[in-house]
Amino acid sequence: MEKIQVSYLFEQSVAHILLNDGKGNVLDHLMMEEMQKVLYSFSGANNLKLIIFEGAGKHFSFGASVEEHQKDLAAAMLRSFHQLFYTLRDLSIPTLAKISGQCLGGGLELALMCDFMFADQTAKLGQPEIILGVFPPPASILLPEKIGLARAEELIITGKTIGAEEAKNIGLLNYLYEDKTALEQGVNEWIIQNILPKSASSLRYATKAVRIKFNHILSNFLPQLEQLYVNNLMGTHDANEGIQSFLEKRKPQWTNN
Repeated sequence: MEKIQVSYLFEQSVAHILLNDGKGNVLDHLMMEEMQKVLYSFSGANNLKLIIFEGAGKHFSFGASVEEHQKDLAAAMLRSFHQLFYTLRDLSIPTLAKISGQCLGGGLELALMCDFMFADQTAKLGQPEIILGVFPPPASILLPEKIGLARAEELIITGKTIGAEEAKNIGLLNYLYEDKTALEQGVNEWIIQNILPKSASSLRYATKAVRIKFNHILSNFLPQLEQLYVNNLMGTHDANEGIQSFLEKRKPQWTNN
């Protein structure tokens, strides 16, 4: 089964990537590989003015696969996941996340990498990794850049999930709509008004320009956080216990080591 579906809108000028694994749109290695191939194919698509990410069904994404966070799989999983961020950085095509329902962990990190985040009232956003005894490398860089350090620290260190209204109030969401139908209509109207009249090449330069600092920080610090995660965090008892306890559906037994 294909885990993403790609369609083109507005005379091929907008690419729509639908995350669709049949349940929570979990970002496992198969979905990441499919997405990577699609993103690579966009590099020669000079007419593309926008890439939209959306989740099939009620939810955007529950996040990255917890099974693939286990110690012997974590390094390969992070490498594949982080490559998506580098590819999006290099493409410089404007991106938009269209969010309904749960947008958590790696799902929120993918949305954070987008230039625009649109949601409806069902949206729930959070970085719950700390509850499993781990931390989110991309969000640790992207969230402070998006909403400031104080708010980012609270989300990452507590692992709390916030609703759509709070996400809009703290500047995480660009636009908020009543329901999925209104979200669909609102996104289309926004694209017609704000994206379609522009030059595709000029949009890429504008995206590259406005993200020059953002991309510099991502490029310099994400590899460091990947190493911190793989070489240090995954050497602790509690990081492995957090993942195992989740998979075994039991309460974690922390040793604080």
